[in-house]
Amino acid sequence: MAMFTTIQPLILASGSPRRRELLAGLGIDFTVTVPEVDESLLEHEDNRDYVKRLARLKGEVIGLNHTSSWVVAADTVVIVDGLLLTKPDTEEEALVMLMQLAGREHQVRTGYCLYHSERSFCAVDSVLSTVRFKSFGLDWAKSYVQTGEPMDKAGGYGIQDRGGVLVEAVEGSYSNVVGLPLAEVVELLCSQQVVTPATVK
Repeated sequence: MAMFTTIQPLILASGSPRRRELLAGLGIDFTVTVPEVDESLLEHEDNRDYVKRLARLKGEVIGLNHTSSWVVAADTVVIVDGLLLTKPDTEEEALVMLMQLAGREHQVRTGYCLYHSERSFCAVDSVLSTVRFKSFGLDWAKSYVQTGEPMDKAGGYGIQDRGGVLVEAVEGSYSNVVGLPLAEVVELLCSQQVVTPATVK
């Protein structure tokens, strides 16, 4: 049974199947439109500013073409040693990322945005979680990379799928590590009456 009822038209500005699954699992109705934006990091831009800027940019790109709909957008990065890890471009890059993270803690930050063009509404924020990886060798990393799973994920892993075997602990929001901090995003959707808790008939 759905936990939430969707009252107003909602678009998810993301091609991520994980974000779709997180929202759909709550019974929230939405359509998907994938934004095309330049995801290059600006000079002197920190991780918080980067994910918030990209989330807003994605929301605006879709919202300006769908002016009467609410748009939710997000962007996720992995941070280790002050460096931002986005999606790996090659299997070799994915291997390097995984070995950087092995046996250590890293942070996952997701920026999120709720945008409505006609109402001139734009709310942007971000959530930070800490993830600790177990110690593993190159054989584990290669075995994981050959599944193909790391290639469309920030930091080269997906905690909710096979990559969960690499994770010892999560501090903070688990759904944030998956790619969308549900508690914060749904609270924002409720505050604007885009969705509302479903009541038992």
